[in-house]
Amino acid sequence: MADGELRLQRARASGRCFFPPRIAEPGTGDREWEWVAATGEGTIYSMTVIHPRPPAKAYTVLLVDLAEGVRIMGRGVGPNELGIGMAVRARIDRDGDEHLLVFEPA
Repeated sequence: MADGELRLQRARASGRCFFPPRIAEPGTGDREWEWVAATGEGTIYSMTVIHPRPPAKAYTVLLVDLAEGVRIMGRGVGPNELGIGMAVRARIDRDGDEHLLVFEPA
């Protein structure tokens, strides 16, 4: 993610992607896998709005079902711009030294 690209592990034999990263494919134990670039396209499965103490702004935390078949967590672009079932696209943002996975409407 530090290079601005979202990557997933994909089993060579089955072609299935999996997340979070592991040493073997879940269910089969196959250790032959590769890193592949994700499309970043998905659908919002669940969301919650976090309201930190002022002066920090509210932000959205999402669970997104990616097109590659995995569910991943990230931030949303704004509390009022997204909804469950909405199509979204991922991007990598920087916040100082941190890299954030952010989803916006597709």
